[in-house]
Amino acid sequence: MYTPFNKPYLTGKETFYIEEAVKSGKISGNGMFTQKCQAFFEKEYGFKKTLLTTSCTDALEMSAILLNIKEGDEVIIPSYTFVSTANAFVLRGAKVIFADSKPNHPNIDETKLESLITPKTKAIVVVHYAGVACEMDTIMDLADKYNLFVVEDAAQAIDSFYKGKPLGGIGHLSTFSFHETKNIQCGEGGLLAINDDRFVERAEIIWEKGTNRSAFFRGEIDKYGWVDIGSSFLPSDVTAAFLWAQLESLESIQAKRKSSWNYYKENLQFLEAYGVKLPITPEYATNNAHMFYLVCNSIEERSGIIAKLKEHDVSSVFHYLSLHKSPFYKDQYEGNELESSDRFTSTLLRLPLFYELSKEQMDFVIDKIRAFYEN
Repeated sequence: MYTPFNKPYLTGKETFYIEEAVKSGKISGNGMFTQKCQAFFEKEYGFKKTLLTTSCTDALEMSAILLNIKEGDEVIIPSYTFVSTANAFVLRGAKVIFADSKPNHPNIDETKLESLITPKTKAIVVVHYAGVACEMDTIMDLADKYNLFVVEDAAQAIDSFYKGKPLGGIGHLSTFSFHETKNIQCGEGGLLAINDDRFVERAEIIWEKGTNRSAFFRGEIDKYGWVDIGSSFLPSDVTAAFLWAQLESLESIQAKRKSSWNYYKENLQFLEAYGVKLPITPEYATNNAHMFYLVCNSIEERSGIIAKLKEHDVSSVFHYLSLHKSPFYKDQYEGNELESSDRFTSTLLRLPLFYELSKEQMDFVIDKIRAFYEN
């Protein structure tokens, strides 16, 4: 039974809103739909200021600029993450200090962070893997103690919470992704959320190519000019129109994904008898059903499952490779072995999960995994 790993969901209103944007005569950045999307996040989750970007990568690069990251600064990030998390800060000249994952979850191990902090440390970047919160109280306490900034890479974490607080609303800055693989998507897109008043005004300037153009269009100044560094981080309002259709259906999209996630969790319990670990959700966190994964016993076992599913036209994928062992960084890495990150690199397997995934498709996937272990 053909089952892709991902299939972008369309609510049916995307083209309607795109046509509306085009007919408005304003299809460049910061148009009507851009502002509607930004207002949604500020109202729904209480973020102080939000700016749509062309990607989560761009939002991370804006974060690095806002924090004035420069040559010689150190930034702590998890090794088990996508390359964009590191690239944004490397581009500004920072030295990345890689942290290990927790033994039972791919998220950053907050108990090992303090030993990585030096007088050169400028920021801690946390990644809420699979939309499940890192242990933010400990991380924010460390930031306060050492006068550090915290950036939440919430690429996978829309509509997920930590002790009742929305992810992306805890750190000084946060970033989201609307790539086609995410719960809410517009093909390519992202968002920067600013939770610290110190960054609000400058963020808008960086977003607008280093100009105070947005303030000019609001009538706050008589003319605009080049006042800071920046780049063209704004998406087209056509992209924002697509995203608006998705945001209108956020509740129903989340409900369907959570139903599928729970079905996997309930019907794959038998794997624990084979030593396979299923995803956990700490009591301080919620699950937004971004992904369902297995943690196998070995890389050989994982490869075997991938091959078994592929035989039956089911696509499953592994995820990140530890960045501290990447071709780009391995010769620069000077830290300790990151055993948990390396273990997830070798053993974590993602199963198909998307809005239109049917019960029949999930049963088929579950049956093939069961057959693999029984044989």
